[in-house]
Amino acid sequence: MSKIQAAITAVGGYVPEKILSNKDLEKMVDTTDEWIMSRTGIKERRILEDGRATSDMAVMAVNELLKKRGIGAEEIELVICCTITGDLIFPATANIVCDKIGAKNAWGFDLAAACSGFLFGLETGSKFIESGMYKKVIVIGGDKMSAILDYTDRNTCIIFGDGAGAVLLEPNNEGIGICDSILRTDGSGREFLHQKAGGSLKPPTIETVTAREHYVYQEGKTVFKFAVTNMAEVSKEIMDRNNLQSEDINYLVAHQANKRIIDATADRMGVGSDKVLMNIQRYGNTTNGTLPLLLWDYEKQLKKGDNLILSTFGGGFTWGAIYIKWAYNS
Repeated sequence: MSKIQAAITAVGGYVPEKILSNKDLEKMVDTTDEWIMSRTGIKERRILEDGRATSDMAVMAVNELLKKRGIGAEEIELVICCTITGDLIFPATANIVCDKIGAKNAWGFDLAAACSGFLFGLETGSKFIESGMYKKVIVIGGDKMSAILDYTDRNTCIIFGDGAGAVLLEPNNEGIGICDSILRTDGSGREFLHQKAGGSLKPPTIETVTAREHYVYQEGKTVFKFAVTNMAEVSKEIMDRNNLQSEDINYLVAHQANKRIIDATADRMGVGSDKVLMNIQRYGNTTNGTLPLLLWDYEKQLKKGDNLILSTFGGGFTWGAIYIKWAYNS
């Protein structure tokens, strides 16, 4: 009997209509379009309006996915929602999504691993497929980062945007799908990229709100240095482990945090810019949303059998890479 692999069989995505450009940010904080572009590669990002939440973006992405695949929500068995900006502390945003789309036969949970969440969720979801337990698993990656950004802090507010993407995992017996993964964490990095208050360590109080401690905090230089090294190395490691040369790689699907980090990863892998999928200039860093949104944007370009390396880095620290053989032609 041939081995069961989890293959991505459909992709959906959603980004809000509202655009926050670098020119807009020039009016809000001490920065310039040239400064932002030269250091991050970001030109604009999307912002979800007040009164809407991460689940609303996720629902749009999942409904598109279901329509493409020609299946109903009742056929879904498991929903994994990878996010750090859930609608509520509890219940899980995955449960809210299931209710909104009518996935009456699915259970679900949220997975939090900062920007690496979607990759961790993809690996988790794949195991339910490979075990034979389920045949249809949805993995969502999405965040409303604007909800936890301090728009007086030019070091963070220029980087992040809002958006969500989703993929459907189904069994495959052709040797196509998720082939290998290397996932890593280092909790000592938590002090350099985190949200200071709001958790059980430091619950919300008038003092924490006044001190603006419910926003993203980042020590950029430390995070950048760690990300450049580790995202590049894990991507090369998964190539070596699977005997892949640079010419064997069709596309690098890298977390869209900073163009310089993406370029460094591509250089370490030995792949040219023509093989690097990029949308950071339009969306910024959507955290859990970057990887599925890349697959969504470039879906028509991907061909059955293409070798993809998905690579990411996030707060915590978290990082990793997954090797995928693409399963279909659009």
